[in-house]
Amino acid sequence: MSRRVFVTGASGQIGSNLIQQLVKSNQQVIASDLTQPTFKNTIKNLPVNVLEKDVLQQAVSENDVDVIYHLAAILSAKGEKNPQQAWDVNMKGLLNILDVAKECNCKVFWPSSIAVFGSESQRQFTPQNTVMQPETIYGISKVAGELWCKYYFDKFGVDTRSVRFPGLISWKGEPGGGTTDYANEIYFSAVRNENYTCFLKDDAYLPMLYMDDAIRGIIELMNAPAEQISVKTSYNLSGMSFSPKDVWKEIQNYYPDFQINYDIDFRQQIAESWPASVDDQLARDDWGWQPEFDLQSMTKEMISKLKNRL
Repeated sequence: MSRRVFVTGASGQIGSNLIQQLVKSNQQVIASDLTQPTFKNTIKNLPVNVLEKDVLQQAVSENDVDVIYHLAAILSAKGEKNPQQAWDVNMKGLLNILDVAKECNCKVFWPSSIAVFGSESQRQFTPQNTVMQPETIYGISKVAGELWCKYYFDKFGVDTRSVRFPGLISWKGEPGGGTTDYANEIYFSAVRNENYTCFLKDDAYLPMLYMDDAIRGIIELMNAPAEQISVKTSYNLSGMSFSPKDVWKEIQNYYPDFQINYDIDFRQQIAESWPASVDDQLARDDWGWQPEFDLQSMTKEMISKLKNRL
């Protein structure tokens, strides 16, 4: 069924990939970002600031939007450099979206993150429900956002759906300021025949997900019948877990001379507060989540696609 969908943060890494897939599935897409996006197959490209609720509501109302994909956010590493700005964008932006969804009767997708967990959480196979004491402003805003989504569902019936994304890896867009971005950067460096300097330790294990799996997961979640959605905060989601050393070894199968160096910065401390792996069994049980890519198949795909792109 064709729906009119509104995407905030459309020019970002998730947004640009998601829009391509939505268009392929015959959805009528309105793309928005701080500066006007330039997508060719959307029905509209709009400059919209999610902090301006009146402008946001006008855009959603005038275009008879059915579903909002709210992707506009400031990520973990950038957020630590300007916590107040990160809180304003991540929290006030979401609240504006939820209010507009309530008033315009829209379904909402909003991505949470493994950043909701902290050093007090179980690091291996982190459960769906556990201690959440995040140590970054990004994580704090995501915990609050999960609870706001549940509140709007419980109090106002807004159909809110969310997943806790791990690190996302894609050949289509440059990294956007996250702690897991090394896993994108290292592939770009290898294909450019450059050595890579990593800001995390060689054994810093983190859960990861290839972007194709992430986009498919979003769409499968949003298409699932409401009665199958038991979690109204956010579902754990994962595809694989690996360290910088693991990626380097895998890349060496294609580029034997590729080298990795280490210059550890503040992002290592952030990584140490996050899970090394997560338990996403509930997403598998409720709506059939199943990743398709592991480190080996993802590396093959990344290198092939980046060779063509670069």
